[in-house]
Amino acid sequence: MPTYARADIVFERGEGPYLYATDGRRFLDFAAGVAVNVLGHANPYLVEALTAQAHKLWHTSNLFRVAGQESLAKRLTAATFADTVFFTNSGAEAWECGAKLIRKYHYEKGDKARTRIITFEQAFHGRTLAAVSAAQQEKLIKGFGPLLDGFDLVPFGDLEAVRAAITDRTAAICLEPIQGEGGIRAGSVEFLRGLRDLCDQHGMLLFLDEIQCGMGRTGKLFAHEWAGITPDVMAVAKGIGGGFPLGACLATEKAASGMTAGTHGSTYGGNPLATAVGNAVLDKVLEPGFLDHVQRIGGLLQDRLAGLVAENPSVFKGVRGKGLMLGLACGPAVGDVVVALRANGLLSVPAGDNVVRLLPPLNIGEAEVEEAVAILAKTAKELV
Repeated sequence: MPTYARADIVFERGEGPYLYATDGRRFLDFAAGVAVNVLGHANPYLVEALTAQAHKLWHTSNLFRVAGQESLAKRLTAATFADTVFFTNSGAEAWECGAKLIRKYHYEKGDKARTRIITFEQAFHGRTLAAVSAAQQEKLIKGFGPLLDGFDLVPFGDLEAVRAAITDRTAAICLEPIQGEGGIRAGSVEFLRGLRDLCDQHGMLLFLDEIQCGMGRTGKLFAHEWAGITPDVMAVAKGIGGGFPLGACLATEKAASGMTAGTHGSTYGGNPLATAVGNAVLDKVLEPGFLDHVQRIGGLLQDRLAGLVAENPSVFKGVRGKGLMLGLACGPAVGDVVVALRANGLLSVPAGDNVVRLLPPLNIGEAEVEEAVAILAKTAKELV
């Protein structure tokens, strides 16, 4: 179906932070499959893990135990707030699991009227009917009505608006700690802590969408760690599979108490291939020094981008984000900037608020930072 406005490029291979097209061109990939390829392309460690598993077993379904799924779940719970994990194939499925879990939690407690979830303007939680109903962005919902009821939208970052939206039917608050599609808009530490407090005061669950900002992207394993809080439920995907389709819904035992046998399922979710790669990704992301590297290289890139903004104020208006989830607010239309960068050999991702996203593999080095900044500088001069 013609649902994508695809660039007229076909990539035939990738190596580390670079992609090579069939016409011979090489691109520095600061899109990373939209924050997915956290270890770059054709990473030898991931290739070995996937190949070894492919020679043994691909799929059995969740009618049976899956060894790789059990080990990955144990490792994720050991490294996070969570006690339990449901594996999916995508971020949207992980988010849907979280939304269902929230309703089931209150239902089993006897609070059957508590079904509503507070969500935020410019959010993006996926393309399912429930996810677009939660975000309510015009570009996502036009022509797909009627929307599913149960979501109350408030301005991002406005704690008073959240407080005013709470009723005796409110079950949870759901947000991305850093909005990706919405324009690399980060919730402040005070805002995130305030949401946690509100949930505790009103018996609600805090549901975080870390599909894009999680798995080391900000320099912590998950972005909420910067605020010193913990959610009750969290959707994860993208980087967790390093390029192989994998998602997960993490939760506390209390929050997931209603998710008993038969209440939810997935044919493919957490199959042997996916969890073999997921375990390999986690091996690398949890290695000593890996997240420190993300913080250091992210800080370097952010500093270099700030200099670029100062030198090209008509093209770039400001830098946003944390770690290696960064955005440049643009003067020209972001679509034009993305096309111009691509013509000069740098891949990026457009976002809301007229922001270009820079989401490179997490294992890039200083040389790739300097190469990207040089391309950005060259492009800025062309766009004046």
